[in-house]
Amino acid sequence: MEEAKRILYGRRRGRKLRDGQQALLDNVVPGLEIPPGPPSHPVDPRALFDRPVREVWLEVGFGAGEHLLAQAAANRDVGLIGCEPYVTGVVRMVRGLREARLDNIRIWRDDARLLVDRLVDGSLARVFVLFPDPWPKTRHRKRRFVSAPVLERLAAVMRDDAELRLATDDTGYLVWILAHLWRSESFAWTAREPSDWRRRPPDWPATRYERKALEQGRSCTYLRYRRQPRGQGHRATAPAGRPVAGA
Repeated sequence: MEEAKRILYGRRRGRKLRDGQQALLDNVVPGLEIPPGPPSHPVDPRALFDRPVREVWLEVGFGAGEHLLAQAAANRDVGLIGCEPYVTGVVRMVRGLREARLDNIRIWRDDARLLVDRLVDGSLARVFVLFPDPWPKTRHRKRRFVSAPVLERLAAVMRDDAELRLATDDTGYLVWILAHLWRSESFAWTAREPSDWRRRPPDWPATRYERKALEQGRSCTYLRYRRQPRGQGHRATAPAGRPVAGA
């Protein structure tokens, strides 16, 4: 039996697309999209690309695609899957992809969890969850992407020593992320000193949302976790001065 479709919160469409954008959506996006299917139809992400790739990375919610495109351009031997339901963001990213002549990006335009449920275990080398919607109201927290079930499934589809990168400018969501990952036996925090989460690493391209947050005076936190080797069964000790609200 196929799994019931999840409710996807947030926008799918904004203003009416211009003719050029609509042409991209109609003629280019379909060739980059991962076809839908139930969890009983597993997806080997390496097989999604037209040429062999060294490994596959996944970005959840790529917005207009600044980070996704930069990573694809800097790592042309890596296949990247971008999840984004917002149509305007998708066509902006695809326009950038064509201008840069990149062939190592594939798109999922639905709830990222539906795709993660179908990926072959141990198939991802890196996952990005950058500035997800914080859903600050208490009654909306169940909508947050970071949750115990999602982390459990991500741990399954990530290979040993794979990297999970998260970023947020919302202190409430930061505490939520830290608490959920602290309870997980599958992920170890790699930070050793405050600069590790206060400064974006050189190989971590900026996003439009991050720049907006900084311009408005909000601080951003950058978290990096390592997928523990299977069967290791222990959690790494958190670094001294770990981020808390107001850090």
